[in-house]
Amino acid sequence: MHLIVPFAAPLPDAGRAAARSLQRPVLAALREWLPEAGRDEGDEWSLSPPHERAFARAAGWTGADGALPFAAHEAARCGIDTGDLAWAQLTPVHWHLGTEQVSLVDPAALALDDAGSRALCEAVCPLFADDGWLLAWGRPDAWFAAHESLADLPTASLDRVIGRNVDAWLGSDAAARRLRRLQAELQMLLHAHPLNAEREQRGLLPVNSVWVSGCGPRQPLADAAELVVHEGLRAPALAGDWAAWCKAWDTLEAGALGALLARVQRGLPAQLTLCGERGSLTLGGTPATGWQRWWQRWGRTPMADWLEAL
Repeated sequence: MHLIVPFAAPLPDAGRAAARSLQRPVLAALREWLPEAGRDEGDEWSLSPPHERAFARAAGWTGADGALPFAAHEAARCGIDTGDLAWAQLTPVHWHLGTEQVSLVDPAALALDDAGSRALCEAVCPLFADDGWLLAWGRPDAWFAAHESLADLPTASLDRVIGRNVDAWLGSDAAARRLRRLQAELQMLLHAHPLNAEREQRGLLPVNSVWVSGCGPRQPLADAAELVVHEGLRAPALAGDWAAWCKAWDTLEAGALGALLARVQRGLPAQLTLCGERGSLTLGGTPATGWQRWWQRWGRTPMADWLEAL
C-alpha cells in the first residue's frame, strides 16, 4: 500500500504557525518504523504540484511539468472511452474579477448539479466541435476535451490556481494562445447563458469559465489497487482555514495513518508520501527493528521543521 497525502505542509506563515501546534503521534511512530525512501524537491511555481508528481511516479507515468495525463485518467474513471487520443480536463469555474486581478474560486463553491453542468457543457460543445475538438461530459465538476494539440501541452494544475491570480498560471506558447482564444469565446457564451442568470437570481455564483489541466494521452497505472490519495487536507488548505486543516490532520491520524501504522507493525509493506507545495518525502522500505527505532529517535529533525521543508 502506498498512501499519498497532499497539502501535508502549508506554505503560508499562518499555516506554519498552526502546524507547529499539532501533535502527530501516529506520524511520529511511522517515522520510527519506516526509513526515508526518497525526496522530491521543487518550488511552489511548478505547474504540477508535488502530490501530482508523486502520484505520477507511483503510477509509472512519464511527462514533463504540467503534462501529466490526469485528464485521460479521470475521463476513463467517468466511463469515457479515451482510446489513444490526447485529453484535457475542463473544470467549470468562476473567475472573480477583483480590482487588481482575476482569481479563481474553488469550484466546490459552485455546487453544480448534473442537470446544470450538462446544460452548460452542451451549450459550449459546438464551439469545440467547430475547431475539431471532441467534448464529453464526465461529471458535474469535470468535462473532458480531446484534440491533437493536447498531446504535450503544459498546463497548471487546478490546485495551483484556486484562490490565486489566474494570469500567473496561463501559458504563453502558441498552443496555449489558441486555447485561450477558444476559452474567451466560451466565456462570452457562458455569460449570456440563461442558466447563469437563474443561478445569480438564486444567489449562486455563475459559471463563467473553465480551467484546462491534465493534458495528454492516457497512460496505464502501475499497482493501481495499492495507490491511495488522502484528500482530507486539501479543501481547508486551499481555503486557508488552518483550524479546519488541523482538525483534518487529527482525522488523518486516527484514520488512514493509523491503519498504515497497524499494517507496518504487522510486517506488511507500506509507503507514505507527504506532500507540501514545493516538494514531497517518502517513507518506506523494510520496517525498522526495535533497536533501529530507538536509534532513529536521536538526532533527527523535529517534526515541524521536517514538514516545513516540503
